[in-house]
Amino acid sequence: MNEAAQRGGRALLARKLLAREPRLGGIALRARVGPVRDRWCDCLGRLPKATRRVPITITDDQLFGGLDLAATLAAGHEVRNQGLLATPATLVVPMAERMEPGLAARLGQALDSGKHCIIALDEGASEEEVLPTALRDRLAFLVDLDGIACGDALIGFGTLPEPGEVTSTEADITAIAELAEALGVVSARAALHCLWAAEAHAALHRQRAVRPEDIEMAAILTLAPRATKMPAAQDPEPPQPEAGTPEPQDAGEDDTRIDIPQEMLLEAVRAVLPTDILAQVAARRARRGAKGSGAGSKRVGNRRGRPLPSRAGRPDGRARLDLVATLRAAAPWQTIRHNAATVERTLEIRASDIRLKRFEETSDRLLIFTVDASGSAALARLAEAKGAVELLLAEAYSRRDHVALVGFRGVSAEVLLPPTRSLVQTKRRLASLPGGGGTPLAAGLQAATEIALQARARGMTPTIVLFTDGRANVALDGEADRTRAASDAHRMAQAALVQGIDALVIDAGKRPERSLRTLAEAMDATYVPLPRANAAKVQAAVSGALG
Repeated sequence: MNEAAQRGGRALLARKLLAREPRLGGIALRARVGPVRDRWCDCLGRLPKATRRVPITITDDQLFGGLDLAATLAAGHEVRNQGLLATPATLVVPMAERMEPGLAARLGQALDSGKHCIIALDEGASEEEVLPTALRDRLAFLVDLDGIACGDALIGFGTLPEPGEVTSTEADITAIAELAEALGVVSARAALHCLWAAEAHAALHRQRAVRPEDIEMAAILTLAPRATKMPAAQDPEPPQPEAGTPEPQDAGEDDTRIDIPQEMLLEAVRAVLPTDILAQVAARRARRGAKGSGAGSKRVGNRRGRPLPSRAGRPDGRARLDLVATLRAAAPWQTIRHNAATVERTLEIRASDIRLKRFEETSDRLLIFTVDASGSAALARLAEAKGAVELLLAEAYSRRDHVALVGFRGVSAEVLLPPTRSLVQTKRRLASLPGGGGTPLAAGLQAATEIALQARARGMTPTIVLFTDGRANVALDGEADRTRAASDAHRMAQAALVQGIDALVIDAGKRPERSLRTLAEAMDATYVPLPRANAAKVQAAVSGALG
């Protein structure tokens, strides 16, 4: 049997195991729309629970139930509808890779109740388009149909045996835990799914106890797709004892117990792991979408901000009803509706008439100046930074920008100015900014990242403006070591990148520093070399880079 046929068989086996064991949560099926996916989905009706489709645009009222506004207006009394989650079902979610995190969390909560299972149809075209983690971690099986032909994706569901009790031992649990650790799978839920899948696999073969082959197949289905590292090669076997030397035996040990060969499990999972597993893991962690401009991010809200045209929809408890727009939409149809009705003449509003208010919210922007206050040129750099902050702060009132100031020198970094738009307070803090000492660049980036995360939690859009010559010589722990200092700075830059924080790196050295350009690339930041910087040039560079 070729590799594609084996993958097709495993895809069918995952579906059968889910039918046998609902605690497995569901299947994330990665496949584009086509005959292969259609053939795999044909037998979903054989699952124990009824199948219902869940669009990714579903509202909370449709999920959990709520007030039916159109029916309430027509009936004259409160009418409530029943939500989709009211009855146990197999929820099929198309285009699941585009699901909002909020919906993923709600569906994850539904899975935790044990009443539902989910088939998430992932149609992503790249490694960055994946299910939200909150839902992906709750689905036992991650099935990929890419490269499988229709002949390999068999239709048959097979006959499920009658439910029976399957037992697992401490040795089985230990083997699964060690295997998950060897593959770099940190989720305890994944190991639990592996145990349940092994028990379900044993039940499919009418066994009363879990066998090594059950754990092997369960690990291939549940742990291998989540592996973050290749399992290490096994050490050579220890030398055998000399002839005549009795082997130690534990008193009271049951000689009939079967030891699961761990090396066999590792080799089986290693065979199904792709050779570029590390590259795929790195790609999945990459930021989604294009890099922002640094301006205050815009989103469509429903509470405050600049009004947008109303849209048709159903009230979900978050959006507000636009009464005037609703009446305007219903007014042209009143004559037709009254002629068709037998009741007295009243205003008749239907679900298609309802309009919801929309607002575009613009968040405040925070510029976090992270200034190198070390070395003999500190006084000149600090003077330029002070001037640049004051020039930008003068524009903050019109552009709604906030400014924070972080200075790093000696062995640590210090937040000299929390986020503010107060010009008087800023000038007072800038006047007391000290200089001299070592260059703890990593500490400065760490402090700036912490401020950025705190600001983002308050709804602001942070941007780090790093002002330095790039010659780090103090590590994060305060030790004077140029190699470790550069490594720590690079690590902090990557941490800012992972958090999705925009950044601008201003090279204030006499000559452009290559290591600083590399640091900017690690942050995915704009790099601006200014060998002879002054306050006006810094302000122009920041304004040009941020827009």
